Amino acid sequence: MSIDKNQVKKVAKLSRISLDDKNLESLSNDLASILKFVEQLNKLDTNNVKPLNSIVDKSLEARKDKVNDGKIKEEILKNSPDKNKDFFIVPKVVE
Repeated sequence: MSIDKNQVKKVAKLSRISLDDKNLESLSNDLASILKFVEQLNKLDTNNVKPLNSIVDKSLEARKDKVNDGKIKEEILKNSPDKNKDFFIVPKVVE
């Protein structure tokens, strides 16, 4: 499949890429070779090939969900400007 300079300009405009006229010929050739490769891939018979979601043939191991407070509540509440035993105190923002 051949791609002319006008098509390259249109693709560049749609993708918001600025191009020099001296690069149009080489980009046209590059895009044509990419499309030629895609055409070769389309000719391959992939009917008996399973789709992959990962290249690693391993499923994720499930882990048990545990409720954990992190045991650092006092350390976190030290950052509060107003002291409270269990909560952050913040200024009222809605009347």
